[in-house]
Amino acid sequence: MNTIALLPSAYLAPIQHYSKLKNYSDCIIEHHEHFAKQTYRSRCDVYSPNGILTLSIPLVKRNHRQSTKDIKISYEYDWQKLHWRSIESCYRRSPFFEYYEDDFLPFYSNKKFVFLIDLNEAMQQEILKLLKLKSNYTFSCEYHKNYFGADDFRSLISPKVASEKDNTFLINPYMQVFEPRHGFIPNLSIIDLLFNQGSRSSENI
Repeated sequence: MNTIALLPSAYLAPIQHYSKLKNYSDCIIEHHEHFAKQTYRSRCDVYSPNGILTLSIPLVKRNHRQSTKDIKISYEYDWQKLHWRSIESCYRRSPFFEYYEDDFLPFYSNKKFVFLIDLNEAMQQEILKLLKLKSNYTFSCEYHKNYFGADDFRSLISPKVASEKDNTFLINPYMQVFEPRHGFIPNLSIIDLLFNQGSRSSENI
């Protein structure tokens, strides 16, 4: 295990992502890769009454070689209202939803970001504050296929890759609202952990 982790930008990233921010002394957030579709860069997974629910941010039409840093958010429909309603339906009954509600609501009401990376970064900073974790990362200046001396999680932290394949990530079960219906679901968005565990969340990362 190196001391540096290379991470993708992510929307309400999974717990696995925050485990790197907590446990590595330095991290690099990738901004210059070609944007990859169907990844956590523009979507997150939450726990709904019916199981996993994926919330995706609509994006302005782009070409397949566009860098992540240049990806723009589309507001052709009110996805913010849709996401917030979904988050409410998933977590209104959780122990700490009301405690954190006002920290997240502005991102779905009066804040609009042009670029996806700016939204992801603003939300990540808010989450780190709630987790009481330090910001220990910088942003990439250019794309490199290989980073020597760094553990590369750009492809490993993905909805297409089981988190169990990451041998640096330990899954710590905790109580979830709909666990009695569907069982424990690991590595959901960090908000699942926050709304269910509150100030103890960082202990589960």
